[in-house]
Amino acid sequence: MDIREVLSRPEYQFIQTNPHLGGSMLFATFGGSHAYGTNKPTSDIDIRGCALNSKRDLLGRTNFEQMIDNETDTTIYAFNKLIGLLENCNPNTIEMLFCRPDSYVFFHPIGKMLIEKRDMFLSQKAVQSFGGYANQQLRRLECAVARDRLSQTKKEEHTLNSMKSSMKHFEEKYTEFDKGSIVLYTAESAREDCDTEIFADINLTHYPAREFNCIMNELSNVLGTYEKLNHRNHKKDEEHLNKHAMHLIRLYLTCIDLLENGEFSTYREKDIPLLMSIRNGAYQNEDGTYKQEFFDMVSDYERRMNYAKEHTVLPPKPNYKQIEEFVVYVNDEAIKIGG
Repeated sequence: MDIREVLSRPEYQFIQTNPHLGGSMLFATFGGSHAYGTNKPTSDIDIRGCALNSKRDLLGRTNFEQMIDNETDTTIYAFNKLIGLLENCNPNTIEMLFCRPDSYVFFHPIGKMLIEKRDMFLSQKAVQSFGGYANQQLRRLECAVARDRLSQTKKEEHTLNSMKSSMKHFEEKYTEFDKGSIVLYTAESAREDCDTEIFADINLTHYPAREFNCIMNELSNVLGTYEKLNHRNHKKDEEHLNKHAMHLIRLYLTCIDLLENGEFSTYREKDIPLLMSIRNGAYQNEDGTYKQEFFDMVSDYERRMNYAKEHTVLPPKPNYKQIEEFVVYVNDEAIKIGG
């Protein structure tokens, strides 16, 4: 698919007319399945890109961070916003810099410079970012499989295990959180629609309200994931399950390659046959559950990723000095351009 032909279509005219984008675009490329090489004939086209912050953004009071057009599945990030995400090796943004060369449209030389300097963002932060995304995909997969095939009591236990898994990282993320401050468990329920339900014993004193809110939000998100699955169309959900399964493996493969070789590739040509077989249901049983060989594959890739983390060629942190020099240069150019 030709990126230039796509952007020439009438529905993408907003890229030229939007006040934050017109004249400020640096580059645009494909996102999603068309970037990964895992697209089907029915796959949506996702466009991703970056635009300069204007002089008003940098010196005035406007605050442009990103523009999202839901009708065309387009997301354009402001340069300064994108840099912060790239420094953390955010999977949804770092992949924008490592697409196939022929899938870019460059609107300004700075866009090409950003792609050429992309290695300065690569670091061991990929372990946390890609590993975290992979865990989310695995949780969604486990949640969906559990939805229709387990008793209410078993579903509740499954939800509890996911919540406990989420809590494993609380001691690292929240400085005031002590092990045992929150204990989750299942017990007999007084609700008519439940035999058992999840309960919490909370022992917190003089606790920062903001951190408590974050903790509750994380636990609520796990519960919310299960609740949402109960309202999905089953046939459509089967398609989503295989898509989640495919992305889970893709994230592991990408992270392992990055940690072992210091190289990133959004379009993983040699892995496409495996990824597409997963997306097409090769590892799913007739009842919608997944074959043991799929979970063996997940465990194997997780072990490889953990080993690669300990022996990686990547630096612990991105090249902040080079990034800062580039940001200063780009924003100085943006001020000269004005607007």
